[in-house]
Amino acid sequence: MIVFTLLLYYLVIIPISLLPFPVLYGISNTLFFIFYYITGYRKKVILQNIRNSFPEKTEKEHQEICRKFYRHFCDLMVESIKTFTITEKQVRKRFVVNNPEVLNKYYSQGKTVLVAGGHFNNWELLAVGIDMHIKHKAVGIYTPLTNKFFDTKMQNTRGKYGLILLSTKGVKRYLDNQKATLSCLIFGFDQSPSNPRSAYWMKFLNQDTGVQYGIEKYAKDYNYPVVYGTINKVKRGHYCLDLIDVTDKPQETPYGYIIEKATHLLEEDIRKHPQYWLWSHKRWKHKRPENTKQDN
Repeated sequence: MIVFTLLLYYLVIIPISLLPFPVLYGISNTLFFIFYYITGYRKKVILQNIRNSFPEKTEKEHQEICRKFYRHFCDLMVESIKTFTITEKQVRKRFVVNNPEVLNKYYSQGKTVLVAGGHFNNWELLAVGIDMHIKHKAVGIYTPLTNKFFDTKMQNTRGKYGLILLSTKGVKRYLDNQKATLSCLIFGFDQSPSNPRSAYWMKFLNQDTGVQYGIEKYAKDYNYPVVYGTINKVKRGHYCLDLIDVTDKPQETPYGYIIEKATHLLEEDIRKHPQYWLWSHKRWKHKRPENTKQDN
């Protein structure tokens, strides 16, 4: 297994990563034809997610969102591979933060801040580039890969320009031990929760959805402000981050306020540009358990 992993990384991934962007987008065009027209990669899951999320749209519109998603998804694949060898100059050219002052005001106040983000547009480029654009120390919360080799390579890649990668299990320890470091902790909060009973349940894209509660819990426990971040696509291969305050007084908000506001902001982004969200993952694989907190 390790031999295959090494061969895949050094003989396939790295050589592809070293290619210039125009060639990479040629590869993306080829992958689009293969995935969309020939193999139909996860097309059943993708279309079912889109149909359930937009029941008001016609089947023709569902199919069009699906086609555009495949286009974007193939670009995302090659752009993610490119991050293994991307230069700082290339990152600065292709990723910017439009309004860093939203975070910087909390830095001036001596506050760590939590950022809620979804799998919308290119989150890998954000991971590589975010630390160079803000005053806080950028910290990405992630679930480690089972493949230790690729987990290490991913940490090295995402962290080469300043980001710290932190396991979901290490968040509390980090917050307790690094209080002197003004940090910006970035949570990808739109993944399906591992434990549906501990999730916050709400309507999202017309479906009963369990949302990870972690970011609200940490915000209330430590009284840290919460900001929502959306990655917008300027043009092919170029992205910008826009930040919106969710709350600067988390301990004064009712249960679920932070999660609901951030999730509604993500839903607005998805409705505007549905092709840029990750429809290929099984977001709604869990059903709401009986006697959840919201039922009481």
